[in-house]
Amino acid sequence: VQLQACGGALVQAGGSLRLSCAASGRTFSSYAMGWFRQAPGKEREFVAAISWSGGSTYYADSVKGRFTISRDNAKNTVYLQMNSLKPEDTAVYYCAAGRTIYYSDYLEYHYWGQGTLVTVSS
Repeated sequence: VQLQACGGALVQAGGSLRLSCAASGRTFSSYAMGWFRQAPGKEREFVAAISWSGGSTYYADSVKGRFTISRDNAKNTVYLQMNSLKPEDTAVYYCAAGRTIYYSDYLEYHYWGQGTLVTVSS
């Protein structure tokens, strides 16, 4: 599975962005998908994840209620809708695919996109 993330940009605090992650391969629908982020000088952290069917979603407490993860298996794409953005959301965002139920553990994901930069100005 190859992943290509896009949608990162510079946005003011309170604004919104939608990240997309397009996957190659016919097995996309069999993978759980996750979004992680890494800010400068910090470790990579879990943001959100969605089960292979889209029936279950999971969020970090820091983004719950502001971010929404979704997927379209017909388009081999996963999305991250980010609302009410804060300066502390500034990071490189990565999408990842894995056959796992441990959605928040980045070690459980086998395939990673290249990352897309989100910068939130105050």
